[in-house]
Amino acid sequence: MGFERRGILLIVGILFLLIGLIGAGLPPIYAIIISIVIYVGIKIYAGRRKKMIAESVGEGICVKCGEKVVNKKCPNCDDK
Repeated sequence: MGFERRGILLIVGILFLLIGLIGAGLPPIYAIIISIVIYVGIKIYAGRRKKMIAESVGEGICVKCGEKVVNKKCPNCDDK
């Protein structure tokens, strides 16, 4: 399981947030906990959003009219 580019960018961003929280005077353990919670929250949100989009698209979208494809046929374009 390899990381995608956006996964690496998320980790780097969270590390910068961690450094900023520690620099602002927050104890390191609290900064680490906050950073981990934010990372997990973003991953859960992105996963749910990706799943929701996959369910709404289904088999695909018709190129001509933009309607959702059902049983490998467009309800608008393939009725003719």
